Amino acid sequence: MSGSTTDTVTPQAGDAADSPLASLPTAEDEKRPRTAGDTGEPVRPKPAQRGPAADCTADSAGGLTFDLRLPAAEAQDGDAGLLLRRRPDPSGETEEVRLPLVPVQEAEPGTLRAALPSTVRLTEGRWNAFLVRAGRAPRRLAPGVNDLRSLVDRVPHESRSWLGVRIPYATKHGNLSVRAWARWPHAEAGVLRVSDGVLALNGRLYGAEVSDTARVEAWPRRGESAPVVVEAAPEGPDQRGFTAVLPYPLLAGNRLWDLWLRPAEGAEAVRIARILDDIPDKKRIFTYPAHAVDPHPEHSAVPANAKPYYTLNNDLAVRVDRMH
Repeated sequence: MSGSTTDTVTPQAGDAADSPLASLPTAEDEKRPRTAGDTGEPVRPKPAQRGPAADCTADSAGGLTFDLRLPAAEAQDGDAGLLLRRRPDPSGETEEVRLPLVPVQEAEPGTLRAALPSTVRLTEGRWNAFLVRAGRAPRRLAPGVNDLRSLVDRVPHESRSWLGVRIPYATKHGNLSVRAWARWPHAEAGVLRVSDGVLALNGRLYGAEVSDTARVEAWPRRGESAPVVVEAAPEGPDQRGFTAVLPYPLLAGNRLWDLWLRPAEGAEAVRIARILDDIPDKKRIFTYPAHAVDPHPEHSAVPANAKPYYTLNNDLAVRVDRMH
């Protein structure tokens, strides 16, 4: 992308003050108390200075534009930029994408725009948005108006080599962030039908075809148990749709199960998820009732309840809770 830069940064112990990320608080910093000296008294972290609100518009290809307004004098300086910074992974590594902010001629004076094309990859995760100016501390952007209509029922082009999904949203602290996914192939979950004893699911595979040997695999999130495997039937003339029925009693041996689609014998498994819409966090939005699981003699003699759910990454999973 013209004018943008991407950097990967791994903070080192002892050099936080020299790090270009030192002034940018992480999500963990915002909620974890710190101690001052050896007094043991909690000190609240200092959040980045709040910046203006940014309106976001998504396109069907996965690109985003950010529009924000500054005082006319500031907007004419020409040194403003928009910084997207990925929240650190468990190793502490993070990334930055810097986008130039340019005046929008047809808009109100002081309106600046940054463009994130669909061709620029963002690592999966949550990216915090900042306004950056030369010689000034970065300012956390606030959410404005989001136009995400193009994301509803999005259909990726089969000709592409990877799928990028970006959904802007307001954090619980009132800041602007972007949730990003990067996958291909991708198995999009469709309608889930739950009842006592079984989970019936369907979906659509992008980037590959569903063969007659396809199967859905439920992998235990913890432990060394083998996956539970059921047949996945192809659906539709283009061999992209699939259906499967997963019996709950087969899952009684573990509590948490992650669901995958293996499109063909010997093919790599694809995580089943729901990301092709405008909802960044589905765990609290899409909820399903728990249904009774009859004890399975090979796995557990204890009755249980089971229900599907979406994880924090919008991946499809099943939870089994034993009844005491």
